[in-house]
Amino acid sequence: MKQVFAYALCAALFGVVPSADAMVGGAPSAESGLGRVVVTVVGSRGNFCSGALIAPDIVLTAAHCVPAGATTKIVAYDAQRQPQLLDVRRVAAHPRYNSRGIANHRASADVALLQLAAPMAGKSIAPLGSPREPIAAGARFTIAGIGVTRRGDGKSGGTARAATLVATGRPGTLQIRLVDPASNNAREGFGACTGDSGGPVFEDQNGRNIVIGVISWSTGANNASGCGGLTGVTPLTLYRDWIQSTVQSWRGR
Repeated sequence: MKQVFAYALCAALFGVVPSADAMVGGAPSAESGLGRVVVTVVGSRGNFCSGALIAPDIVLTAAHCVPAGATTKIVAYDAQRQPQLLDVRRVAAHPRYNSRGIANHRASADVALLQLAAPMAGKSIAPLGSPREPIAAGARFTIAGIGVTRRGDGKSGGTARAATLVATGRPGTLQIRLVDPASNNAREGFGACTGDSGGPVFEDQNGRNIVIGVISWSTGANNASGCGGLTGVTPLTLYRDWIQSTVQSWRGR
């Protein structure tokens, strides 16, 4: 098991795992801003994702980032920036999550929670909410994650980055598709890529950045495979009650 997690940790740091999604298009570092809520999620099956700290010991991520049977850890860094693996006490994926749906970019309950064995220090707590309704095409959202900045270049990952995108198509409570307004999916722009899956999606509500969803998938330009085209988001509108009840059950209330 230690060898498996050593491999997963290398994947998180150097991007040797081709699964999940990461930030491309030259998105700036957000280590001192929104990125302070972002954590790195790794697993014994080589899964490598992002998540958001929503309580000192609770991480919100995507259900496809915590496959059944995998053991999950959180990567933290000590004062010397050396990586450490934090134990996860409990994992819960939403019961209505459908892996085939997400694989085909269809809406699903792609939401999961992790309870850490101990509170995580040195990070900020993300406030949760839902997107303002009705969600209109052109509405602005900010995505954040620790994925790669150039597809296939694992060494470009591992730093929390953020990019502001706009909703396109017919956004709703089941799924929101985001695009870089400068490229409009016609060429590569800002977007999620390998390692960004499960990362938080923020909306500015009354001057506060509220987590309203998680990153679920991405495409390349013109809907080709890859990154920098569309970023698929699972909004929390339908799942906040499940999040609250799950955390309360873990707390014994």
